[in-house]
Formats: sequence, C-alpha cells, structure tokens
Amino acid sequence: MSNSNAIANGVAGAGAGIIAQILTYPLQTVNTRQQTERIAKSKPKPPTAAAGTLLQILHVLQTEGWGGLYSGLKPSLFGTAASQGIYYYFYQLFKNKAEAIAIVRKHKGRGDGTLGIFSWLVVAALAGSLNVLLTNPIWVLVTRMQTHTQAERKIMESKKEALLKEASENGLIGSTLQEKLDELESTKPHPYGTIHAAREVYTEAGIRGFWKGIIPTLIMVCNPSIQFMIYETSLKRLKEKRSANKHGLKNVSALE
Repeated sequence: MSNSNAIANGVAGAGAGIIAQILTYPLQTVNTRQQTERIAKSKPKPPTAAAGTLLQILHVLQTEGWGGLYSGLKPSLFGTAASQGIYYYFYQLFKNKAEAIAIVRKHKGRGDGTLGIFSWLVVAALAGSLNVLLTNPIWVLVTRMQTHTQAERKIMESKKEALLKEASENGLIGSTLQEKLDELESTKPHPYGTIHAAREVYTEAGIRGFWKGIIPTLIMVCNPSIQFMIYETSLKRLKEKRSANKHGLKNVSALE
C-alpha cells in the first residue's frame, strides 16, 4: 500500500511539473540567457528587468522563431518529469518508512508515534539529494542547449567586428563589403540536439561534466527540505486542531 502511495505521488508530481514547465519555459530560456550574457561597458545599460525580458522574448521570436524560445524543451520536460517524479516518490517512500519507525518506537514506549521536525527535515533532505544526484546530468544538457544559440550569436558578432576591422584596414568598401555582411547575417544560429550537447559535455569534461555544479546544488537541497518540513509540521498541527475542534463539538452535543 505504501509503495503504491509513493508511485501515485510521483506520477502526480511529474504531471504537474510537465504542465508548469511548458507554460513557463520561454521565461526560463530568456532568464538563463540574461544570467549568462556579458554586457560590454561601451554598450548602453539594459532596460528594467520586466521590459528587458519582454524585449528579449520579442527579439528571440524575431530572429530564431518559437524554436529559439523552446530550445532544449525535450530534455527539460524529461528532466522535470524525472525530477518531480523522483522527488515525490522518494519523499513519500521515506515518509512512510519514518512513520512506520515512529509507530514501532511508540509500541516500545519511546515517543508518541508521530514524526518530529528533525525527522521531516531528514526525509525531505534524503529525497532532495537523491533527486539531484539522479537528474543533474539532464539539467546540465538543458542549460547547454538554452545558451548554445546565444554563444553562436556572439561568435557571429565577433566575426562581423573582425570583418569591419579588416575592411577599414584594407580599404574594402561598397558592394563587396555589403555582400560579405549580408552573407554573415543570413547565417542564423540554430538550436542543436540533445545528443550533440551530450557529446560536447563528454568531450570537454568526461563523465564528471554531467555532474558539474553538483556540490552547490546539493547544498541548495536545504531550501526545499526546510520548506517541506514547515509544510508537514503545519499540516499536522492543522489536522490536530480540526480533530480537537470536532471532538469538542461532539462533547458539547452529548451534554446537550
């Protein structure tokens, strides 16, 4: 029964995560590009965050189409489904085991059969750590695919600057220069596939490259762990309060 409970929680978490990911993915793509983009000192300061995000979304649509906004969506959906599914599955599994241990301890005269704050924290931390270890390679590929087009665009900008510099030094003007610029502009960056991204990661850093940034990510597991600890503790207190209120109403009815 506890196993099927965990599976049901995992499936529900995966489904909810997929829907949320599809709806918010364009914002995630733009956010990732903004975080990884370096702005030269000579360039004007970017607009406010909200305006900058909207302008960048429009720019991506104009230059790359919808494919640019949804670059890396397939591995991201897989990662979200896996991440949410794994987390909620193991969370429910560890929670069931922790509750079973608490009941056994109660029968032995130790404790009241309920989980304390520390137990909730351990359960959430274990589920979160397993989730991170198993799904980190997917998110490495997703980030790589989201930023690949931006990197290609920067390379093209460098080529354009080099071409203009060469033209000014060699006196290349008129139609010849314009032809070369038009040829360069017509070469638009395109998102690349998951296999290509995986091959690049492996070539650069081997197997370890797929777990790049794993230590700070594991440390950040504390955030959802504390969140779930507070959630479970608050839920438990709310249930106890409702139970006490119902019990009090029954006693009042009996006296009447």
